[in-house]
Amino acid sequence: MKNKGQSASQRAMSTTGYAYAFLLILQTILIGVNAENRIQQGDSPIEVLIWMINQCIPVLKEASSLQEKQKKSLLPKHRRSEDQ
Repeated sequence: MKNKGQSASQRAMSTTGYAYAFLLILQTILIGVNAENRIQQGDSPIEVLIWMINQCIPVLKEASSLQEKQKKSLLPKHRRSEDQ
């Protein structure tokens, strides 16, 4: 059951947030699969770990950015104008 106090834009943001979360999780899983393939091909685990860290940094930055956008969208309108 949908929350009656929730506006259409908040519900859309929530749906968009779930979609972004799913895509970020999928991207992280694919990084792990690629890392496993690299290890099987003979790369050293340390090299693969460094590669994984470098691949995950943009994912973490994107997740953080989306979290900040979501926080700002949930603030009351008068609070949003004060933050800018």
